[in-house]
Amino acid sequence: MSTTSTTPAGTTGTTATTPSTETSERPSRLRALTAPRKRVIRDWDPEDTAAWEAGNKQVARRNLVWSVATEHIGFSIWSIWSVMVLFMPQAVYGFTAADKFFLVAVPTLVGAVLRVPYTMATAFFGGRNWAIVSGFALLVPTVLTWWLMVNPGHSLTTFLLVAGLAGLGGGNFASSMTNINAFYPQRMKGWALGLNAGGGNIGVPVVQLVGLLVIATLGNRRPEVVCAVYLVLLALASVGAAVFMDNLDHQTANPRAMLEVLRHADAWVISLLYIGTFGSFIGFGFAFGQVLNQTFLAGLTGGAAPTPAQAATASLHAAQIAFVGPLLGSVSRVWGGRLADRRGGASVTLWTFVGMAAAGVLVTLAARADDVTTGAATGLQLTGLIGGFVLLFVLSGVGNGSVYKMIPALFETKSASIPGPAVERTAWSRSMAGALIGIAGAIGALGGVLINLGLRASYQGASHSATAAFVVFTLFYVGAATLTKVRYRR
Repeated sequence: MSTTSTTPAGTTGTTATTPSTETSERPSRLRALTAPRKRVIRDWDPEDTAAWEAGNKQVARRNLVWSVATEHIGFSIWSIWSVMVLFMPQAVYGFTAADKFFLVAVPTLVGAVLRVPYTMATAFFGGRNWAIVSGFALLVPTVLTWWLMVNPGHSLTTFLLVAGLAGLGGGNFASSMTNINAFYPQRMKGWALGLNAGGGNIGVPVVQLVGLLVIATLGNRRPEVVCAVYLVLLALASVGAAVFMDNLDHQTANPRAMLEVLRHADAWVISLLYIGTFGSFIGFGFAFGQVLNQTFLAGLTGGAAPTPAQAATASLHAAQIAFVGPLLGSVSRVWGGRLADRRGGASVTLWTFVGMAAAGVLVTLAARADDVTTGAATGLQLTGLIGGFVLLFVLSGVGNGSVYKMIPALFETKSASIPGPAVERTAWSRSMAGALIGIAGAIGALGGVLINLGLRASYQGASHSATAAFVVFTLFYVGAATLTKVRYRR
């Protein structure tokens, strides 16, 4: 077992290691340094418990803290348009409810697609270096969002292009998760990945809280204040990453691994399950405020065109509630990862989907009851709608943590059947897990696109409500529970 020496905790110098005999015999292709040589940790072995207790856990924790910070801001920018639509009364901007669902679907799509190259970016540039670059890159969509919101009158296409740039923030998740996966031992991956992802996911409710504070104090005509706050936070997080993070010399995601992992049927099954968990979280996170806004508008106007005062009131009511679901879903992701460490990822995932199906039924019944009654939604109907949504958020967060726990455990089991030295089996397992983390993250985020497009289509239907979309979502959760039971809970 190798003995790892590190710089004292709290310093920012390069960390060095003394390789063991087994490590020194590692084929050169596995030791190839792809990250730049500045601030690089060499031959990092998180499974070396002696080195871990001697100081490596502090190094890993320091990188985790700043990885969470940069990913958190990335999530906030990715979801900033879920807040901007609350500052966009139709009388001023000219966009319908269907247009706004389309507007928040575009950054979801861009973020999903970018997760694949962002997964590989840590291997080529280093986790620290990429955290810096990807953080500063988010200044561009933030500044453009500021400019566009204070200059209404542009076409929907222009708004879609700027919103698409906010999708850069969605890619940060994949690079951050791949990086932290390499820092932590197998026995702690569920907790570490859950904490990293949960801390990032909290960026969704936090930006919505910032929006709420602005609407409550300044009204729904000052969206530039939200952008200004995040310009400052982006700068702080990127500088912190530069000062406190490190690169590793053996990042585990690369194009060859990403192609190889797709040959495994489990890669597609896991990605499908992640559509149901993370896709639900990010899709509802982007859409919940808009669903509430439309519900409150319908109650205030009775279907007529809203006045500016009614639009402001509906936006404030929606903002007061919308952040709660994403916040609880983000926190529950950490708990879901830890629970999966103890109970097994497949078991937790199965019961998560059972619960999500039940919550979907509750939301559907509440929405249907509102459809068939005249006037504003009753207190019971709002309780069912909001309570069901909150349950969906909490359970999707738990499922996010449990599904990601399944990934390294799955390939750790598969690696036992591979002939050769243990170091090569471990390297293969990490490479496959890192690759699937990126791919599942990308495919899972597409679920958010489907949710927003489904809600858009549902609102354009004859009932002008979200009920039809809720029925489809519920049926998907039933199917996901069945798939998990059949394939992983035999």
